[in-house]
Amino acid sequence: MTLLNTEDILVEVKGQVMYLTLNRPDRLNAFSPEMLTGMKQSLTEAKNDESIRVVVLKGAGRAFSAGGDVKQMGTRGSLGTYDHIGVFNELIMQMSNLEKPIISAVHGYAAGAGFNLALASDMILASEESRFILSFSKVGLISDGGGLYFLPKLIGPYLAKELFFSAEPLSAEKAHKLGIVNHIYDSNGFEEKVDKFANEIASGPSMAYGLIKKMVNLSLTASLPEILEQERITQATLVTTKDHQEGIQAFREKRQPQFGKD
Repeated sequence: MTLLNTEDILVEVKGQVMYLTLNRPDRLNAFSPEMLTGMKQSLTEAKNDESIRVVVLKGAGRAFSAGGDVKQMGTRGSLGTYDHIGVFNELIMQMSNLEKPIISAVHGYAAGAGFNLALASDMILASEESRFILSFSKVGLISDGGGLYFLPKLIGPYLAKELFFSAEPLSAEKAHKLGIVNHIYDSNGFEEKVDKFANEIASGPSMAYGLIKKMVNLSLTASLPEILEQERITQATLVTTKDHQEGIQAFREKRQPQFGKD
């Protein structure tokens, strides 16, 4: 596999985990067209490479991402803004459709569209000093990048509207209490904790995980009868897989299953 490394996005594969590092530390990893394009291309690589079982998003330097680049605001105009957000929307849909877990590892600030990028992942791990802020209203804008879809479903419409209106920062602890963050880790050793978590997920039954992700996402818009039927069809498929047989054998032998092994 050819890895795409540019000035704005760094790609590294370690074992079964692909790490995508937003790499504009001097701009707090604010998005650039090259960064968005690089993430899209890398997720395509992850989709097509069966050896990659988990994707981790993280930021270089002092922050996860400040989201939109303030220096570019007011310069794109209406059409340029429409096109730029269209590219970001393609990335969000690609993240949602990738049938592999995506983990956002947040340290420092996840602000604006950077917060929404994290919300589009499947799990968020946060360092204790991280802060989450929906800063759009401070510059007279609405949230974009799926924030108006993800956050109300996660914490309810009333709390979501308050956060969109107030643009008040959330501490890692508050974000955890609201169900936004899965785990909080000490700042010291944060990367090691993220690596350990990602590799534990990568050792699981990847096909089942991909279908779990697909169906949980579907449940946000589907009816109960639709989900019940999808569960029925999917389970009938999964019982024929090597991972299922390995899981049964490991249970009988009282050992940890070795999924994904021939």
